Amino acid sequence: MTGRFTGRVAVVTGAAQGIGAATAHRLAEEGAAVAVVDLTQERAERTAEEIRAKGGRASAYGCDVTDQDAVDALFARIDEESGGVHILVNNAGITRDGMFFKMPKDDWDAVLTVNLTSVFNCSQAAQKYMTRQKYGKIVSLSSRSALGNRGQANYAAAKAGIQGFTATLAIELGPFGINVNAVAPGYVATAMTAATAERVGASAEDHQRLAAERTPLRRVGRPEDIAAVVAFLASDDASYVSGQTLYVNGGAR
Repeated sequence: MTGRFTGRVAVVTGAAQGIGAATAHRLAEEGAAVAVVDLTQERAERTAEEIRAKGGRASAYGCDVTDQDAVDALFARIDEESGGVHILVNNAGITRDGMFFKMPKDDWDAVLTVNLTSVFNCSQAAQKYMTRQKYGKIVSLSSRSALGNRGQANYAAAKAGIQGFTATLAIELGPFGINVNAVAPGYVATAMTAATAERVGASAEDHQRLAAERTPLRRVGRPEDIAAVVAFLASDDASYVSGQTLYVNGGAR
């Protein structure tokens, strides 16, 4: 395959499903060799197999991205096997929703660690290879929830943290030819939003319908919508875009 990412190696975390899987597919379709990363290799393998079945290049890796030593070992392995690390998409994330006044400390810690500390771990590991080659693209998944969302104090804090982290890395890594940006999706139909629907006592279908009614474009997002924006920011078409968070939410305010 040839395209914008021919000759590039892309690492996508949380790529077993949802936005991560869609992003892995999109990058592979445009020529990237994709390292499909999820908590276990078995979880990642399905996405990698689907990519290979369509003629793309993909390898599956299992890694707990909250474990810094494991992340360092992962990137060293990807670099050795694939010949570089050019693109990093920090997508891995979880929710542990609940009202703040009764939120267990464990739920706070888990969401901050998986959604924010993992971005630190992976970005710090990736930049070693990116600075060496004087080229790199880091795109992290924030969220519209960064602006505040009832029942998501932990998730909102983590996703807001990604925006500040992104702006700072763009300043520090820019001199090495590395672009750092974030994407903040609104409502996207994924397993995660289906779990949110269940938490509030609604079906996924009803939850999506209500969200669509509040969205100017009158539909909810699809993982492919977000993947397209991530691909733009990871491409040389966005070579002068850095330090930005792009909201992708159908016009909702």
